[in-house]
Amino acid sequence: MLDDFLIRAALAGVGVALATGPLGAFVVWRRMAYFGDATAHAAILGVALALATDLPIVAGTLVVALAMAISVAGLAARGWALDTTLGVMAHSALAFGLVAVSFLPGVRTDLSAWLFGDILAVSKGDLALIWGGAALVLGLLAWRWQALLTATLNEDLAHSTGIRPERERLVLVIALAVVVAVALKVVGALLISAMLIIPAAAARGLARSPEGMAAGAIGIGALAALAGLALSLWQDTPAGPSIVVAAAAAFAVSALMGRVRGA
Repeated sequence: MLDDFLIRAALAGVGVALATGPLGAFVVWRRMAYFGDATAHAAILGVALALATDLPIVAGTLVVALAMAISVAGLAARGWALDTTLGVMAHSALAFGLVAVSFLPGVRTDLSAWLFGDILAVSKGDLALIWGGAALVLGLLAWRWQALLTATLNEDLAHSTGIRPERERLVLVIALAVVVAVALKVVGALLISAMLIIPAAAARGLARSPEGMAAGAIGIGALAALAGLALSLWQDTPAGPSIVVAAAAAFAVSALMGRVRGA
């Protein structure tokens, strides 16, 4: 019989996969990998904000992640060269967060749980938050799916059909901030972008439609979560990084299958 904490951890991993799968597909299609990285790194500054103001951790990370994502989206809309800007913003936000926590009086916390995740410590309240956030992200993406696809494919085509690419970009920004806030405890700030990118990239070589890629990314992400937990239990490895290792193995298998099929 599995212990309750393992069941909660498995449900948390699957819940995160539900959110990161379809959103990760758009991150891959739009080449927004660094964008997701910057938003995730900003979450540590959100942890510091929450600890300083006695806010719930999720509220602090959501506020800061949303502010970072909107700022980056605004810079992109104004034509900024984002490679360097994102690099500066991502690492600065992470460093400011780490330094800010050290200045908080009376606060003694191990930030490794927020950097690399602590899925084995997920509570029932965390589960409700993760699944609620996943439902919000799935609902948001389902509502705007066709418009998001059109704006991703061709912004001029989107304009001609009455779709505003800026609005669709904002939808993705909001969804990304929600994912960062709910996934922080599961895989941590440094690994969130991996769970956004790797399952979607693995599904890309196997899918025949955008919807198939999104569904495949959910499946691969869920399997990676379960396999990573099994590896952690078997070899006593860190759970969050183990999940990413499992996802990377799935990507390697997908790439190999793609080469064999191409041959």
